[in-house]
Amino acid sequence: MRIGVVSDTHNNLPNVRKIVALFNEAGVDRVVHTGDITQPKVLHAFSQLNAPMVGVFGNNDHDPERLASIARSLGFDFFHPPLELNWHNRKILVVHDPREFEGVLDATFHVALHGHTHLHTHYESDAGVLFNPGECAGTMAGYNRIGVVDLETLKAEILYF
Repeated sequence: MRIGVVSDTHNNLPNVRKIVALFNEAGVDRVVHTGDITQPKVLHAFSQLNAPMVGVFGNNDHDPERLASIARSLGFDFFHPPLELNWHNRKILVVHDPREFEGVLDATFHVALHGHTHLHTHYESDAGVLFNPGECAGTMAGYNRIGVVDLETLKAEILYF
């Protein structure tokens, strides 16, 4: 199972449309958004995904109840972090701010995903992977990125656009 990972879309609709196309082209099975959707129009743009999406709210998601309601109407699920998932026999922890790992991240998790920093983070060990694909809402073409994590191999890759 391959999951797409995106964070901090911050209302950049042209980039969200590119992200949707990249995830659809990559054939990901699911998408995880690690927060800072910011406005419902971003969720509507993600409705063109060929895969289900789940995610957490970030510090710029000022009306999470409204966003959650709209997400549900589009078939997505969004929650307050931390979010624990169990997919493909892998335990996954999703937060927005990496400081939210404190007290909940332990060696039982195979994948830990975060956003917030807009900086690419990628650590692999025998136990699993810690991953943030980094900036995706920037205006400089070629520097934006999203990620794909293979839950079979626990390897992560970056897709630039």
